[in-house]
Formats: sequence, C-alpha cells, structure tokens
Amino acid sequence: MLLGGNLPGLMRPLLRVVDLIRKKRDGGELTREGIAFLVEGAARGTVPDYQLAAWLMAVVCRGMTRAETASLTEAMLRSGDVMDFSSLPAAKVDKHSTGGVGDKTSLVVAPIVAAAGLYVPMISGRGLGHTGGTLDKLESIPGFCVNLSLKEFRAALTACRCALGGQTPEIAPADKKLYALRDVTGTVESPALICASIMSKKLAEGIDALVLDVKTGDGAFMKNEQDAIALAELLVDTGKQMGKRVVALITDMDQPLGKAIGNALEVQECLEVLNGGGPEDSRELCLELSAWMLFLGKRVPDVTAGRKLAQEMIASGQARDTFRRVVRQQGGDADVVDDPSRLPCARHTETVRSKQNGFVAQIACERMGVASLILGGGREKQDDAIDPAVGIVLEKKIGSAVKSGDALCTVHYNADARLKEATAMLEDSFVVRAQAPPPRAPLIRKIVGA
Repeated sequence: MLLGGNLPGLMRPLLRVVDLIRKKRDGGELTREGIAFLVEGAARGTVPDYQLAAWLMAVVCRGMTRAETASLTEAMLRSGDVMDFSSLPAAKVDKHSTGGVGDKTSLVVAPIVAAAGLYVPMISGRGLGHTGGTLDKLESIPGFCVNLSLKEFRAALTACRCALGGQTPEIAPADKKLYALRDVTGTVESPALICASIMSKKLAEGIDALVLDVKTGDGAFMKNEQDAIALAELLVDTGKQMGKRVVALITDMDQPLGKAIGNALEVQECLEVLNGGGPEDSRELCLELSAWMLFLGKRVPDVTAGRKLAQEMIASGQARDTFRRVVRQQGGDADVVDDPSRLPCARHTETVRSKQNGFVAQIACERMGVASLILGGGREKQDDAIDPAVGIVLEKKIGSAVKSGDALCTVHYNADARLKEATAMLEDSFVVRAQAPPPRAPLIRKIVGA
C-alpha cells in the first residue's frame, strides 16, 4: 500500500507499510504521518492483518517514544467519532482497568457513581489474553446487549446515568481492529499500545474525568511495580494533555481479585458487593475507585467524602437499583439482580485440594487466568465462543491456613475434555508452606496524578 499526495510546492513522500515495519523493527522513530497512515489503514481495512501484526510485534520489542505514543493515541481517537454529552447536567466520569484476573469492579463502580448523581459513559473491552473482559461478563446476563449504537448509548446514559457498552463502528475503529489482533498475537504488554488503546476509547466518550486502575503483579500485564507506575504516568500525562482530570491507582494483582474467576461467577460476586457483602478486597477496591470518580467528578470535596457517599449508595440499595435499571435498559434479564440463580450455571464442579498442612504463601495468578480460559471462559483464538458459566471460585487466598485435604478452589466446568489440563494447572498455582507468609503489601500500592 502506498500513500502520496500534494504538499505545498512538493510531492509528499510515498509511504509503504513494509518500510514502517522495518523502521520500527530496527528501533527507529516513526513520524506522526507514518503512524496516522498505519492507523487509517487499520480502520479502513486497507492494511492486511499480517502486516499490522508484524508492526505490533515490532512495537512490543522496540517500544515507542512519548511523541509516537501521543501520535498513536490521537490517530486512533480521530479514526472515529467523539461523543458529545455536554448537554447532560452533571460531570461525565469513567473508570478503566488495565486488566487482571477476577477484576470485575466496573460492574460495581459504574452503578455506584451513577446512583450518586454523575454520568458514567463506559465503553469497555472483551477479554485480553489471560484477563477477563467487562463485555464478556455483562453478556453472561441473559439478553444483555453491549452492542449499542451511539443513539442507544446516549438513551441508556440519559435514562440511567450509566451506559455499559462496547465500541461501536464509529468509536475508535482502528483500536477495535488492533485490540483484537493484540489479543491473539502476543502483543498485549506494550505500554504505548496499552496507553493508546485505553485513551483513544476513553477520550472518545466525551468524559470530563477518568480514574485508571493500573494492575501490577503476576496476574497483570505489568508484572513489575515500576513498569506499572511508568504506564500510569504515561496514561495520566496523556489524559491531562487532552484537558481531562485523571488519576491512576496502582493496585495489586499478585492474586486474583475477590474469589470468582469467570464471567457469570464474577457477575454473581458483583451482586454480592452491591448488596453490601462480597469479598473484602473486591469491596475495598470498588469503594476506593468510586470515591476517586466522585471526587474527580466534583460531586464531593475530597476522596474521604467520596468513599462515604459510595458506601451510602450501597447501604441504601440505590447502587443495586441503578444496576437493575441498566440491565433492563440494555435488554437484559433484570431479575438476575435479585435472583442470581438465573445466571448461566455450569453442569459440573470439581474441587482442587491441598496436599499438605500449612499456609497459602503464593498463588500463580496468571496461571489461574489461563486455567479459566482453558475451561472455556476466555478466547484462545479471535473467533472463539465463550462459555459464560465456567470458571473458578477461590476457597483460600494468600495467608490462609490450610490442612491436607482442604479445598483450595472449586472448578465450574461443562466440558470433561478441558478439566484435566485446567485442574493440573490450578494444582500447580497454589504454593503451600509450613510458615505463614509475611504481611501483604496494601491492595492499593500507589496513587499517580493526585
């Protein structure tokens, strides 16, 4: 593919995709024009997948400069439409996570913040690699439609102060294409690609403020905390350059968040949190993210007040009622909010047990995400169907005392052929030692941009 054109007084140099791939492969810096050319080709389908995949791998291996990252973000944002919700009477605020195992906070924080009076236009993604996706979780609710047109998205946001959908063809179409390719070509981990993907979608939502949950640890894409901080700084800086109020929380992903891993199982855990229960770590993180959203949205004077208001939205049932309205508005079975048994349920369960006495010292978080994927809870290939009922429920977490024979986790499965590989992986995921492990680092390790 070639690009020419007229510039004042001269012919614009021809651009070839293969030259851009080679330049990045060799560590060169691409121009704003070259990046825009690639992104336009991705959006229009004029650059083939194999060339896009080669370029993505070159980016992962060689990285991108801040200038390249900004150019990529802008090009992806401008590949589609930007929503305008300025007519709505309160601030528009969103939250985004970089992805983790058992990370289901979007389904809780969105209705909390909407119930408190702000608008939450949340465009989310599907599972990526070993991590779960918000859209896949929502689609485990019978009838729930995440494929909203811009008109339908606006209607849901106006009616419920919250809309939970996927990318429409109009919103950052280049990102939709590249996101799907990254998932199946081992090119997820690049900070530049993560930043451009997140910020192009979020800036297209017409938001005023954004709270980022940047995961770090074994189950995150950023295994090292310093890498996570660097990504957070890149995200925050990009958002602020675009005139948005942005903060990032660096949060722990050395073990799954909460107890449930798998789409319908995670929805059930979200309902427990919205009813005032649920695992302590899930509840704590949901409240903290909500507090920052309420603060950046200028609904409260400080984060402490935001946390208190978030707790009130749960205790009063207003957050749960808002989630019920969103489910109904988007075509889902709203009765699942009061009767989670209506969610998809696996036909079989299998228990993974400890083989010794002691304490859970470590959980191989990423392996647990892969085990859920093997069971059918995620995609190994781009067009794979997901089984919403399967997954894993943790019975023990790091620091838990165990005896030989105690349940470590429960596997929910439908296909016998997938069970053996998944359970073998899960058995190897738990490290039990005689001595209790040292106290864990806080769930929220650092705040960037506050």
